[in-house]
Amino acid sequence: MADLVIRNGSVVDGSGDPPRMADVAINDGVVVEVGGVTGRGRREIDADGHLVIPGWVDIHTHYDGQATWDPEMTPSSWHGVTTAVFGNCGVGFAPVQPGTEDYLINLMEGVEDIPGTVLAEGMDFCWTSYPEYLDTLERTPRVMDIGSQLPHGALRFFVMGERGADHAEVPSPDELERIESLVAEALNAGALGFTTSRTTKHKTADGRLTPSLSAGDPELAAVARGMRAAGAGVLQVNSDFGPGEFAHLRAAAELSRRPLSVLLLQVDRSPELWRETLADIRSANAAGIAANGQVGCRPISVLLGLDVSVNPFGNHRAYRDIAHLPTLERARRLRNDEALRSALVNDRPADAFSKWMDYALTRASELGKVPDYEPDPRDTVAARAAELGVSVWQLALDLLSEGDGGGLLLFPFENYTGGSLDVIREMLADQHTICGIGDAGAHVGTICDASYPTYLLTHWARDRTRGEGLPLEFLVHKQTRGNALAYGLADRGLLAPGFRADINIVDFDALGLDRPKLVYDLPTGGKRLVQRSSGYRHTLVAGVEVSSDGEFTGERPGRLVRGAQAEPANS
Repeated sequence: MADLVIRNGSVVDGSGDPPRMADVAINDGVVVEVGGVTGRGRREIDADGHLVIPGWVDIHTHYDGQATWDPEMTPSSWHGVTTAVFGNCGVGFAPVQPGTEDYLINLMEGVEDIPGTVLAEGMDFCWTSYPEYLDTLERTPRVMDIGSQLPHGALRFFVMGERGADHAEVPSPDELERIESLVAEALNAGALGFTTSRTTKHKTADGRLTPSLSAGDPELAAVARGMRAAGAGVLQVNSDFGPGEFAHLRAAAELSRRPLSVLLLQVDRSPELWRETLADIRSANAAGIAANGQVGCRPISVLLGLDVSVNPFGNHRAYRDIAHLPTLERARRLRNDEALRSALVNDRPADAFSKWMDYALTRASELGKVPDYEPDPRDTVAARAAELGVSVWQLALDLLSEGDGGGLLLFPFENYTGGSLDVIREMLADQHTICGIGDAGAHVGTICDASYPTYLLTHWARDRTRGEGLPLEFLVHKQTRGNALAYGLADRGLLAPGFRADINIVDFDALGLDRPKLVYDLPTGGKRLVQRSSGYRHTLVAGVEVSSDGEFTGERPGRLVRGAQAEPANS
């Protein structure tokens, strides 16, 4: 008798095959049968009218700190994620020399917008080496499986000390040997990859560029040799992709004999650069070098509001005078105090922030109760203000101060140069891309994209009206089996005999997203934007139900995944 049988569902198994009506039997945490299951289960779930799909595999998160204190791994666990990988973009918390923890906190705060006070309170830093950090993660049962990667920033600072943060410095020959050795050690201990940042967007909270930005070929070669010695791991890179950059990364991947995974997105200053990078990825694969681009499924957008990190009026002296008031009182004053309104609208500070906001409001749109992440350019704050014949700043003030003051504006700053998601569709459809860059756990007061997997399904398979969508089975494969294989997790992402029973049972018609909201549930009462979903009826991890209709069951079968996982022998 099976532990659980899911009956009558529309099974989208992760292989890319079309949906089919089938039952799924589970025993000892793995799928044992898919089809017409005749035997009864100790428990049965009727999935009639629902999709039965593998659990989402999110390979680009930043739960490095949160995973040490939050076994529920929200908000990703609200969106059917059953495996989350962090340590991305060269930032993380191991290895760390005792007494230098503040630098790694400063780096994470600057790069990923996670408050330093939250990290300092939430983590106890009871580790020094990267293997010891993995041991710490392994001690906590949780609602999903997690995997970690070795971050370049932490490694460089660990090996070089303060010199590691100085871009005029390079590692000595002895330090290069140590980098190589520690990379191999981390991968042998179970790291899923090595990650680095080579973008000027990434800075510490005090304004210094990320340590790995200027790492030269000798340092990349040391990393590659460590990966080659271990025979394990993915080389994950966030880069600005200036002239010749991909050639350096390709050389490192070739030396390492390991896959290369780079962030692939459209930037306004060079909207065709992503095509050049994708062409380089294709060329690498044609030469036998495994490479892929991590792509998103909606614009990368900053949320603007009264209490989030970016408040369009936050630099104004008149606003700062009322900033201490409770949100409801502040919103009421912003609606009704004509002198205050006049000052905020007509007497703008002449500074860089106001200049940036002048531009942002030409791109930003109101984010409604049913969020629209493909807004029509005719619905921007600036376009609406022009139509109404009012100041753009007046309309922004009215939108943000409505009701309880929780209104939000969506400012898409990447992946939306043309004002539609046609470019994203092109990225998603390519065989050399995987689903990533949701940044769950990061940018807690500015960006809220942990809901990427849910949006991937609703928008692209069901709701898109401004262009073509994508097939349901293609999208499920992309976010499950495709991601799993890209990171060596061959035991999951597929509903077939022998594979892990990580499963979502989804009411596709009801699947949807709430508008993001601000909560204060981080250590020290720190704030973060979260976004809930509807339509996930059951989520199972290794055959154990961890949530039902959006509520946790209290079960915590999730564990640390150490290294690549082999495909089941009997599959």
